[in-house]
Amino acid sequence: MATHKHNIDPQLAGYLNSIGEPEPPVLAALRRRTAGHRLGRMAIAPEQAALLTWLARLIRAEHYLEVGVFTGYSSTAMALALPPEGTVTACDINVTFTDIARETWQAAGVAHKITLHLQPALLTLDDLIAEGRSGTYDIALIDADKPPTPQYFERCLQLVRSGGIIAIDNVLLGGRVLQPVAADSPPAHAVLQAFNRNLPHDNRITPITLPVGDGLTLLLKK
Repeated sequence: MATHKHNIDPQLAGYLNSIGEPEPPVLAALRRRTAGHRLGRMAIAPEQAALLTWLARLIRAEHYLEVGVFTGYSSTAMALALPPEGTVTACDINVTFTDIARETWQAAGVAHKITLHLQPALLTLDDLIAEGRSGTYDIALIDADKPPTPQYFERCLQLVRSGGIIAIDNVLLGGRVLQPVAADSPPAHAVLQAFNRNLPHDNRITPITLPVGDGLTLLLKK
């Protein structure tokens, strides 16, 4: 989940946000509510959600897959951006946080678009593949615990169609990806270093990483 790091002056960041599409009131309210939680920093940055919804509209996305829901900012934003027949498949394990997400989906009028799977995401992704859902999603977001990122990526790569997009949040780890891995480093450190290093050599995708939030990698499936 996102740890917000501004790479530009906060005033300039606010200005940039002000000249984009306005943040829906339901999302602004959720952001204020989540900010009061001790884990509020885990929520996706508004500018990241704005970028993802813009991309969803660009590729005419109808089916969205999310690994890591937290309190529902990104899932709500994407559900609002999808057409009336659009669907969201959401994966998480935390009932407390996803109860807030459910409230937000209802308030936004998008609950009918969203199916929440409350179990480890790898199980849900494997279930979706077994059900024949491979190649049916237009866009996926991976914004969950970091050590399984390579496994999440491989499953999402199966589930997303050719020409679809996989987004991965927090690929910079607040800048720690530049530091050598030490004996006491968290597992995510080495995992993301290796994962990021291998992306340019993966001929199944076209990657780009943007300094938005804590680093957002976008992968276009060939």
